[in-house]
Amino acid sequence: MTLTNILLLDADPSTPNGDSLQDILRASRPGVELRRATAASLLASCDAGVSHDAGSLPKPDVVVAVVRGDSLARARALPAAARAFAPDAALIAVAEGCGTDQLLELLGLGFDDFITPPLRAVEIVPRVCRLLRPQGEDYALTRSLKEKLGLRQLVGETRAFLEEVRKIPLVARCDANVIVTGETGTGKELCARAVHYLSRRTRGPFVPVNCGAIPLELVENELFGHERGAFTGASNAEAGLIREADGGTLFLDEVDCLPLSAQVKLLRFLQEKEYRPLGSSRTRKADVRVVVATNLDLAAAVKAGRLRQDLYYRLNVMPLHMPPLRERREDIPVLARHFLAKYAAEFGRPARDFSADAVRELTLYDWPGNVRELEHVVERALVLCERRVVAARDLTLPRDDGDAPEETEGSFKEMKARLVERFEKSYILRALLACDGNITQAARLACKNRRAFWQLLRKHDIDAHSFKHDS
Repeated sequence: MTLTNILLLDADPSTPNGDSLQDILRASRPGVELRRATAASLLASCDAGVSHDAGSLPKPDVVVAVVRGDSLARARALPAAARAFAPDAALIAVAEGCGTDQLLELLGLGFDDFITPPLRAVEIVPRVCRLLRPQGEDYALTRSLKEKLGLRQLVGETRAFLEEVRKIPLVARCDANVIVTGETGTGKELCARAVHYLSRRTRGPFVPVNCGAIPLELVENELFGHERGAFTGASNAEAGLIREADGGTLFLDEVDCLPLSAQVKLLRFLQEKEYRPLGSSRTRKADVRVVVATNLDLAAAVKAGRLRQDLYYRLNVMPLHMPPLRERREDIPVLARHFLAKYAAEFGRPARDFSADAVRELTLYDWPGNVRELEHVVERALVLCERRVVAARDLTLPRDDGDAPEETEGSFKEMKARLVERFEKSYILRALLACDGNITQAARLACKNRRAFWQLLRKHDIDAHSFKHDS
């Protein structure tokens, strides 16, 4: 594309970001035709049903809107107005003072990406260029297929889980860094892969790295590579994982395990998109999106000195959280049947469902290893079962959890409320299991009227229908 037409909209003219952005875009590449207008003028012309005051100039390829978090209401109508004026243009929001929820709202409104100050050409120009890549006539169909394929492995129906899954296509649309938190085995890498496959980087590589599995003295070499002769035994140059992920996504699992020296270099790469291999005298650039994951509270890791605070702020732009399986028990039968169908087809086994007692065993177990542990239990049971229905006796579950640590964080009042809530949900689940999902029978078993029991179901977001066992 030899000529790029960019329309810069000031949703809040009081911010200096418009001037900074104008300078960056004009200096970014030759052949940029930049026009600037206020958001109010675009909205007014759309409301009046007249063409925008663009004269005979062509429609913009990119619309960049400068917005502020404390005046976000002005920006909510911009995507629709911009689409009406230039249907094929890419939309970027330069968002100042916006929290995560506001950024997600901007993406939900129709913006293709967002950029947060301070504004740097090294971050802005690649994003604009990526949005300018031709999408083709079948883009809508392709994106629909990508969403289905990218999210296919994330199975579940509980509200807490679906709230996070619904964020993934929005997060994938932008090019910001992502932190995925959750306990071991909750599906953090599946989440990261979905973000990659739903993004515009889907044709680039997805490079997963377990930072905890790399010896400390080799971390920098693995990430940034080295030149020939950089150290004893370096007979050949190595590119490094960042170079390998160029144009795609680098997934750093257990990012809290990185040594502080590597954190400093990673921070510089995130800020400047450049790095220096070991033994090299020159810097190299790479266009890489970084997604990190951890099973720790990173804010606590910062306080403990395990993670640099500036790196934490740089990474914590778009957080996603995968809830533990014990907090989404209604999904256990769904997940178990998903894995049963998967491995029955793979191993050629006859089993097609679980018995009612097997579902009860699976649902009442706490799953400290989460979804990964459930998958392994189902796989093992399927190998041992010769029947069409997997029974409870085919399951191998630990029975002794008496050594589990007691939860002690929080005040007496908070702990009491937490334990009461946990008891209520556990009791309701057991009652529904015992009554095969029949609400009237479960309420009678609990000695409560049906209305009160139904209110408890709504309070804990439990779908009784998922407990109906179909033999």
